[in-house]
Amino acid sequence: MTETNDGGNGLWLVVGLGNPGPRYAGNRHNAGFMVADLLAERIGGAFKAHKSRAMVADGRLGGPGSPGPRLLLAKPLSFMNLSGQPTAALAAFHKIPVSRLVVIHDELDIGYGALRLKRGGGDNGHNGLRSITAALGRDYYRVRFGVGRPPGRMDAAAYVLRDFSAAERKDLDYLVDRAADAVETLVTRGLEPAQNAYNS
Repeated sequence: MTETNDGGNGLWLVVGLGNPGPRYAGNRHNAGFMVADLLAERIGGAFKAHKSRAMVADGRLGGPGSPGPRLLLAKPLSFMNLSGQPTAALAAFHKIPVSRLVVIHDELDIGYGALRLKRGGGDNGHNGLRSITAALGRDYYRVRFGVGRPPGRMDAAAYVLRDFSAAERKDLDYLVDRAADAVETLVTRGLEPAQNAYNS
C-alpha cells in the first residue's frame, strides 16, 4: 500500500542535519543542511532563529500562494549529536506527528550522491539519527544522502567533518537538487513512489 500524506493540509517537519557555523558549512556531515537550504529557496522561505534552538523556515511547496503541502524546514543549532532536542521541541510546538517528520542526513554506507529513502530502522552509527530516535522513536522518514566510505584507514568521524572534495563538488549542486526533489516527491506522493524514482 502506498503511504501518502493527509491530503496536503497537514504540516510536515523536514529536518536537515548538520553542524552550525561557517567552519562546518562545506562538510560532508552537512549534506542535510545543504538540501534544507535549497528547499527553503524553493518554498520562498527564509531561515530564522527559533526558541527550539533551530533555524526554521516555512512555506508551501510550489511557493507562496500555492496549494501544495506546507513544510516547516529546520536546521538544528545544537550540533549533530544533540539534534533530537530541537527536533522534538519543534514537533511538539507545532503538533507535528512523527509520521510527518522527514530527516535528511549524510550516509557513509552508500556511494557518493546515491539516495535511499526509507521509514524507520536503526541509526547505523549516525549520531544525529541516534539523538532523534532517542527523543521521538524511530518511525520517521529518512532521506539518506550518500557520501561513501572514507579512503584507506581514515577515521569515519574525521571523514564526515571534512569538506566534499574538489571532484565531488563538481556534481554536488546537481545531487543536492535531486535530493530536494526526492523530499518533495516523498511529501506529495508518498514513500513508495519516491523510492521508485530516487533510490539508486
